[in-house]
Amino acid sequence: MILIIALLAIAGWAVVATIVELRRDGYRPTPTDWSRVSGRDVHQQAEPGHGYR
Repeated sequence: MILIIALLAIAGWAVVATIVELRRDGYRPTPTDWSRVSGRDVHQQAEPGHGYR
């Protein structure tokens, strides 16, 4: 009986820890910056990137 109670306590702790970590993981939807994508040509507004030769 003690093992079942310990197993349930560990499972409950794991569920709570999972919920807490999912809330603070940082993968939330970010609003779109429409000033960067509002019908502009991609080649005119190209940003410098890493070029590998």
